[in-house]
Amino acid sequence: MQALLILSLSCLVAADSGQGGARQGPSVLQWRQLPDLPDTTGFAGPYAGVDGDTLIVAGGANFPDAPPWEGGAKVWHDRIFIGPAATGPWREIAARLDRPMAYGVSLSVPSRGLLCLGGADAQRHYADAWFLRHESPSGTVRRIDLPSMPGPTAYACGALVANTVYVAGGCKVPNAKTAQRTLWTLDLSVPQADWRWREMKPCPGPARMLAVAGALGDAFYLFGGVEIVPGDDGLPTRRYLTDAWSYEPRQGWQQLADLPRPVTAAPTPAMTFGCSHLAILGGDDGTRFRLGSSLGMKHPGFSRSVLAYHPITDTWTTMGELPLHTTPDSPPLLPPVTTSTVPWQGGYLIPSGEVRPGVRTPNVLGVTLRVARAPFGWLDYAVVGGYLLLLVAIGYSFSRSAGSTSHFFLGGQRIPWWAAGLSIFGAQLSAITFVAMPAKAYATDWVYLMGNLLVVAAAPIVIHFYLPFYRRLNVTTAYEYLEKRFNLPTRLMGSLAFILLQVGRMGVILYLPATALAAVSGTNVVMWVIVMGALVTLYTVLGGIEAVIWVDVVQVLVLFGGALVTLALIVLKTEGGIPEIVSLGTTAGKFRLVNFSYDMATTALWVVVLGKLAGILVCQTADQTVVQRYLTTRNESQAARSIWTNALLSIPAGLLFFSVGTALWAFYRTHPQLLAPLAENDQVLPWFIAQEAPPGVVGLVIAALFAASMSSLDSSLNSVATAITADWYRRFFRLASDRRCVAVARLVTVVLGAMGTAFALIMAYTDTESLWDEYLKIIGLFGGGLAGLFLVGIFSRRAHGLGAIVGFLASSAILYTAQRSGCVHLLLFSALGMASSAATAYVASWILPCRMPNLDGLTIYSLPQQDDHAP
Repeated sequence: MQALLILSLSCLVAADSGQGGARQGPSVLQWRQLPDLPDTTGFAGPYAGVDGDTLIVAGGANFPDAPPWEGGAKVWHDRIFIGPAATGPWREIAARLDRPMAYGVSLSVPSRGLLCLGGADAQRHYADAWFLRHESPSGTVRRIDLPSMPGPTAYACGALVANTVYVAGGCKVPNAKTAQRTLWTLDLSVPQADWRWREMKPCPGPARMLAVAGALGDAFYLFGGVEIVPGDDGLPTRRYLTDAWSYEPRQGWQQLADLPRPVTAAPTPAMTFGCSHLAILGGDDGTRFRLGSSLGMKHPGFSRSVLAYHPITDTWTTMGELPLHTTPDSPPLLPPVTTSTVPWQGGYLIPSGEVRPGVRTPNVLGVTLRVARAPFGWLDYAVVGGYLLLLVAIGYSFSRSAGSTSHFFLGGQRIPWWAAGLSIFGAQLSAITFVAMPAKAYATDWVYLMGNLLVVAAAPIVIHFYLPFYRRLNVTTAYEYLEKRFNLPTRLMGSLAFILLQVGRMGVILYLPATALAAVSGTNVVMWVIVMGALVTLYTVLGGIEAVIWVDVVQVLVLFGGALVTLALIVLKTEGGIPEIVSLGTTAGKFRLVNFSYDMATTALWVVVLGKLAGILVCQTADQTVVQRYLTTRNESQAARSIWTNALLSIPAGLLFFSVGTALWAFYRTHPQLLAPLAENDQVLPWFIAQEAPPGVVGLVIAALFAASMSSLDSSLNSVATAITADWYRRFFRLASDRRCVAVARLVTVVLGAMGTAFALIMAYTDTESLWDEYLKIIGLFGGGLAGLFLVGIFSRRAHGLGAIVGFLASSAILYTAQRSGCVHLLLFSALGMASSAATAYVASWILPCRMPNLDGLTIYSLPQQDDHAP
């Protein structure tokens, strides 16, 4: 491993020294020209959006008879056009708006239609709000009126954030001497009878109109626009703005990095690409404002560049620009302003608009994003392939010694303490964690690092109060203790909860890293799922827990090696190296460890400490994948050492992974053009490796991702097979031979591996990921309650079996209610589950009659005899 690291770092230095000059970004905008609107002039300020699969463009204003510099009159329209398909013709329908209108806000609201807000005609501005719905099969468009906004507005901007509509700025009347400083919201998630507009705290910046709105995550964004100010002659004139703002209900307004240039009247809302990029096409930068329409057709048009904003690094970059032609023989294109962006088929449409002062266009532009990926070369495949073959070889080497249940489930209790400790660490660190931990530091700060530090605080609790029962009672699964302490139904309930959770996790453990790897390497997600699922199942079936543990040892070493190489690569590629990373991170608060707050819905210090400590105890006291490792060492003393090994390893691991995340943030802060719009923040680490690492090193880090995923997956496979065999098959078939039990365990492992792989493939081919997330949320509610049963069983002599079952079920109900309400931070679920389960079980045991078993050696008041097996 040391030689591999030295070789990898040498490759990094060579690769970095040979790379010079500015690099282009990986994002490529692909433009196409769709059929024009059936009007030779086109419109400025139309209401445009989509209802289902139908495009709608309504209203607008133009100069149909002559341009304004020739004295042409401006005409306002009530016409409605629909486009049934992106490649099909548009057609004008007989339905009309209630009046000719333009320059309102239009938003596409899924399952509801095109939302139209405000607008103007030649005489006044309006506060109207309504939906336009396409009626099939008649083909007409129906208007559905909504509560009016708090006041009239036109030339405003708006966006849909989750289920809340935001409208900002604009003007109250025609020829206004000032713009509006307003922010209005409408919550569409409540019943329609309760829809009411609310006036929120306005943007602290200047009052503005013709700004660009945006929506990303839970935040509303406000970019640029113009402020109306008195000119030198005392008449109203425009001041072009470059400021940018975000608004969230909990945090209020936050000022962002200024735009590189003024942006006014650009198509709005801003286009969202990936999970963290907002893109703005063109806009008026004000350079020719005073000349206005006097240039006539000599006006060159508005800016062609597409500006992209990345909220995590608070940076702007140029993503591309609108080309002069979409095809060699197509007419020249000019970038439109005063129109809307319409989400359509994975990209956006920009219908009509104004291309010069007073000049409209009937053009309909389409834009999608293509991300250029670095190739995954033969050397990378060789590194990954060699690593995977090594894992199979390890499994095969232990296949002969795994012929008994003692060896298949417990490794003959001959595993060294340090190997068991590394395996405990690897079992709790999946590929989700490997990519999510740096992604969390990249996107936020180091508040979650406290969880790694608390593993050390949990270690003595586990060693002194829990470990003696698992070691001295001669159990194979943790849930055997529940039968001894309470009754058989409690054991089966605990075992079943563990099995269901792990079976669900296996599909996600395979699918999510495979998705990240496929996204950044350009390969097929199915390939990664099948390879990982088949190989993990193979070596787990062959060698049992002994093979799993020794594979975990190798995987943890590869994991740390890959993370160290990644960190070195990021440092080498960031100008200024470590000092610059530390300086940027410190200025931006990226190293914050503590959030001093009392809000239980945030990552406040007490929430993190209490929640993380409880979460660690849940894993280390009630999770068979961890408890099983306690039973593989020679004696209790060595098991305690393995627990300390995991605890002490968690500190440098946390520091390493969080350092990688902050270093990634600093790199993309200084190279914003190199970050592609990714589907999830969790893809940022694989993306960096795929794009920035030299051949061979890419394979090494991909192998580390494999290691993180497989070390968690093999643990789930073997531990679930152990639980099914020991808690169910051998418990009810007591006469089954040892060889028969091993055969059952191997068969269960194969079935589980196939199920996990099948679940991951189903997620890859269907839109069931959200359903799977809900399944895991519900099943995950059982973890805290299960740990609460161990807690009340060990520390109380009063609790009995019936009370334990009541406590477990009550805890699940309480957690489900807390989850649905959203008033409790996710970190507190484990603590709430443990406390509610233990407390309810204790109280129920006082109230409900039940026969108490003999508790000798089953509570801390009468510990079982010391395990003196083997020195």
